[in-house]
Order: sequence, then C-alpha cells, then structure tokens
Amino acid sequence: MTLGEAYRMGKSFLSGAGNESPAFDAACLFQKVFGLDRQARVIHSDETAGEEQTEEYLRLARERAGGRPLQYILGSWPFMGLTLEVGEGVLIPREETELLVRAAAQLTDGVDTPEIIDLCSGSGAVALGLASLLPRASVYAAELYDEAFSYLCTNVQNTGFRNVKPIKADILKPESAEKFPLPDCIVSNPPYVAADELEALQTEVRREPRTALFGGEDGLLFYRAIASIWLPKLKRGGAAAVEVGEGQAARAAALFQSAGLTRIRILKDFNGIERVVTGIRKNG
Repeated sequence: MTLGEAYRMGKSFLSGAGNESPAFDAACLFQKVFGLDRQARVIHSDETAGEEQTEEYLRLARERAGGRPLQYILGSWPFMGLTLEVGEGVLIPREETELLVRAAAQLTDGVDTPEIIDLCSGSGAVALGLASLLPRASVYAAELYDEAFSYLCTNVQNTGFRNVKPIKADILKPESAEKFPLPDCIVSNPPYVAADELEALQTEVRREPRTALFGGEDGLLFYRAIASIWLPKLKRGGAAAVEVGEGQAARAAALFQSAGLTRIRILKDFNGIERVVTGIRKNG
C-alpha cells in the first residue's frame, strides 16, 4: 500500500462515519503517525507506506470515526500560538475563547503589573493566553479536578510561563477565595451547559468531561458563584470577563450588575454569538 492509498483509506473511514471534516482529520492523523504534512504527503504519495505505521494510522482513524475527539487522539492542540497538551479529563481549547482572553487583557490596560485570577482554568488555555499577552502580569489559575489540574501544570511547565501559578481550588466554595490575592481582573470560561442541553451535544463533545460542561440545571451555577463570591474580591476599578453559552449573555450581565459592576459589555464572537460579558467594579 502506498502512502497516498493509506491516507485515502483513513479518510474513507471518517467519511463513512459521517465525520464533518474527513480530509482535515485524516491529514492530522496522518501527520501524527507518518510525520508528513499535506505538501510532503502529496510529494511522497506513491512511496510505500510502512506496515506498522499504516496499521497505527488506520487504528487512529477508526477511533476518530467512533467519536473520540481529534484533539484527544493527537494529544495536543494549538491555542493563540501555544501548543497545549489535552486528553480525556480536560476541556478542549476552542478558538472562540480567544475573544475572552483578548477582552480580559484589554481590561487590564493601564495596570503595570496586574494580578489576574482565572477561574475553572482546565488546560490553562485562558491563563496561558493572558500570560503571553501580558508578560508583567501574575496569573493565578484555579482548577479543582485532578486530571485537568495535571494538564494545567504540564502546560504551564511546557510553555515556560513562570508568571502563571496553578492553584487547586473549588470556586463554588467561599473559602477558596481566601487562597488568592485581591485581583485586578477575574476571568473565567466556566462550565455553562444546562441540564436539558447535555444530551443534545455532539457525540464527541459528550466525550469531554461532564465536570467541564455541566453548569447546573439552568447553566448559570458558576456565574452565580462568580458574582457572589469572587466579584466582591475585585480591587476598586478592577474588571471581570466571562465566556457564556449561547443565549446566556443577558442573564450573566444581570448577575454582574447585581454584584455592583458597571460599564457592562456583551461581545460577539466570529459567529455573531454573544460570547463574552465584561464589567468594571466602581472606584468609589
């Protein structure tokens, strides 16, 4: 079997399973196993594929066809120019979350050495994205669950951002807030899927940890905790930014307002969905 034939066979498995992007996914898996990007694959397509490599590639293609997330199979995924390790037990970084990171970074403009708390940090995508934009910031990354915390620590170590400090904490408990300094900014991409929406998620999304998805019966459990426990800890003039699910922005904004925040804004992502809510704590 040639390299070209092996690639097409894997792509065929994915197409037959109804995969939405069989060519892209097959190319990613092919590069992982054979070490050839698209251009190299085309150039060498008539060369013989190694038997063991072919078996491994087709095994991974079958895993992907069965609904295992591509990111988990690859073991890493890019976010804002960083390569983050991911796997079962941690939420996969998504492109739309870059809006949250950039909004939070902008909110700290004018603060020379901002102290930032990232709640529900998961893989550390938000915390590390902020560290890359704000090298003088101190970023405290709060995560509760062991598997996710392990990925967080690994990604902090691998990326070399010494201004990110992972801290084990349950953000739903008021006493957890005592582990952190008073912040200039609070940022979070918390679990926000409501109970009646869980079963409607794509099959591969349901393979991600429930603890990173389920936001209580109405999806707002963590936003209420952020508003009641964490926003009062903001320094005067401090800011907050959260990512929200579709249709949740107005309710999250109301929680910000009830916590005393002003200048509340709702930002839309590249799909036109209201995705990020920001606000400022009064100076007086």
